[in-house]
Amino acid sequence: MHYTIDNITALIGARRFGSAEACIDWLLTDSRSLAFAETTLFFAIRTKLGDGHHYIPELYRRGVRNFVVGNVPANYETDYPDANFLLVVSPLKALQRLAERHREEYDLPIIGVTGSNGKTVVKEWLYQLLSPSMHVTRSPRSYNSQVGVPLSVWLLNEHTQVGVFEAGISQPGEMAALKAIIQPTIGVMTNIGPAHQENFATIQEKCLEKISLFKDADVIVYCADDAVISECMAVSLYTGDTIAWSTSNTDATLYIRSITKKADHTDIVYRFLGVENSMSIPFTDDASVQDSIHCLAVCLYLHLQPADIAQRMAQLEPVAMRLEVMQGVRGCTLINDTYNSDVTSLDIALDFMNRRPEQGNKPKTLILSDILQTGLPTTELYTQVADMIERRGIDRLIG
Repeated sequence: MHYTIDNITALIGARRFGSAEACIDWLLTDSRSLAFAETTLFFAIRTKLGDGHHYIPELYRRGVRNFVVGNVPANYETDYPDANFLLVVSPLKALQRLAERHREEYDLPIIGVTGSNGKTVVKEWLYQLLSPSMHVTRSPRSYNSQVGVPLSVWLLNEHTQVGVFEAGISQPGEMAALKAIIQPTIGVMTNIGPAHQENFATIQEKCLEKISLFKDADVIVYCADDAVISECMAVSLYTGDTIAWSTSNTDATLYIRSITKKADHTDIVYRFLGVENSMSIPFTDDASVQDSIHCLAVCLYLHLQPADIAQRMAQLEPVAMRLEVMQGVRGCTLINDTYNSDVTSLDIALDFMNRRPEQGNKPKTLILSDILQTGLPTTELYTQVADMIERRGIDRLIG
C-alpha cells in the first residue's frame, strides 16, 4: 500500500500547511531513527519526557519535509519553504488513526499477544516457527506501547501473509486504542502477574483490560490452569473460539500429557483434538515451556503439521536479553536477563540459574536494579525478593 501526503491528510483529518508533493513510506517518532528522509513522515509527539516539535529544525536540515504537528511553526513559509505541516489536535492520536486505517487494508491472520511476561518471546518464537512457511510481519523488538504498536502495524505490506504484534499496557483504558490498531484475529494471553500493577485496583481488573484486546478475535489461546485468566475469561463476554490448554484437564482441546525436563532440553507430549504428538524444546525453565505451548497452540490452529512443528521447536533460539547464557572470564557463567525487571522475571531467572548443568558449587552473584511498577509496598516487595535470594542460595548481591 502506497500513500501520498494527500492520502494521509485525508485519513487523519489534518489541516495541511504547504503544498509540496510527497510519497510516504516511513513513519518516524524518534529523530535518532531517521533513515530515509525524503519519504518519511515525522509525528511531533509530546510526552512527559519531551516534545517532538523541538526536533523539527534538525530533521528539516537532515532532509525531512513532512511533519504531523500540534502547532505549525511560526514563519513556516520562509523557514521551511518546501515542507508540509499536517495540523492535528494530537499527533499521537493521528499516528494511531493512520495505523488503524492501514490495518484495515489487509484481510489476513493477525496474531495479537499480550500478558504480563513472555510477550516478546512468544512473538519472536512465532516468527521463528511460522516464517519457514509464510511471510511474517512482526513488531520490531518490544514495540508494544501506544507509539510502538502503530509503528509496528504500519509494517504490514502486500507480501505479508500473517502478522504478529504484541500489546502492552500500564493504565486502565489503554487497550482500546491498541485493539483498534491491531484488530487481532488470533489472541494469545501469555500469563498475568504483578508487572504494571500499580495503576490497577486488582489483578483481575488488569487481566480483563488485557483480554479486551481480543474482543472481536476468532480464537484466544490461554492456559486454562491459570485460575485468574480462566475466571476473567468466564466473565469477559467473549463469544469466539478458545484453545484453553491444560496440563490437568484431559478433555482440553490441547491437553499437555507430560513435560519431562532433561539436562539441556524439555520433552513435551500433547494431545490436540484427540491426536497425540510430541516435541522437544532446547530450554528447561518453566517460562520457556509455557511460552512454547502457547506457540504450539497457534501453530496447530494455523494448520501446521505436527512433524514440522516438532522440527522447528527443536531449533528455537533464545530472545536477546532474555536468559542469555554467556561465558565470562575465569570460568564464570553469565546469565543476562536484563530484558525485563519484575518479581516474576527474577524468580524465573534464579530458577534458570539453578538448573544450569555447569552450576555445581560455584558461588552465585546477583546484580539487581530497582524493581518498579509492581503496585506492592516497598517493604513487601523486597521481602519477597529477599526470600527468593535466600531460597536460591545467592552468595553475593550487588544492587
